[in-house]
Amino acid sequence: MKKIVLIGASGFVGSAILNEALDRGLEVVAIVRNPDKIGITNSSLTKVKADVSSALEIAKLVKGADAVISAYNPGWNNPDMYNETLRVYPEILKGVKDAGVKRLLIVGGAGTLFVAPGKRVIDSGAIPEAIMGGVKSLGEFYLHTLTKEKEIDWVFFSPAGHIFPGERTTTYRLGKDDLIVDAKGESNISVQDYAKAMIDEFEKPQHHQERFTIGY
Repeated sequence: MKKIVLIGASGFVGSAILNEALDRGLEVVAIVRNPDKIGITNSSLTKVKADVSSALEIAKLVKGADAVISAYNPGWNNPDMYNETLRVYPEILKGVKDAGVKRLLIVGGAGTLFVAPGKRVIDSGAIPEAIMGGVKSLGEFYLHTLTKEKEIDWVFFSPAGHIFPGERTTTYRLGKDDLIVDAKGESNISVQDYAKAMIDEFEKPQHHQERFTIGY
């Protein structure tokens, strides 16, 4: 049985990934701030309360895993979200590397995807100011840190512009650096389809040390 360590397993995206992984019979160690938020029980699930801001702690928790999937988010209502993201994500990356885990899959953001040549989503005016700090910081981590990372097989999986609770349809498309839009110019994906594509990438890797994205 393959083993995943899932950071942020109780969040909106993390919980969908958790359900998809367990439905496929994978062993999951769910690292969360509050284990009580995970209301399911499963013989293949281990819930762990931990501080993910310490590379040393992360290394202990993820050792022996086939991969780490990180859906870490300090909270959209966190007033220090920008700084916390830039402080914690390098610790997660270092901890996974120090543990000798070969693969790190990150729930990315759509902010650094291109909507036109030289123009990213973050420059389009489409992102509300209330969440701009989180979008900017995750994008900066990807652009300034991950893209220079050569020691571990990482992926940064950006969702569509709008990710919502819906159905597992499998009718999506995958891409690389450009925002995927439909015939109406809209960019959408259900969190269930996003989770399916993430676990597909874990089970049959198609991307290596790069970003990819999804949309209908």
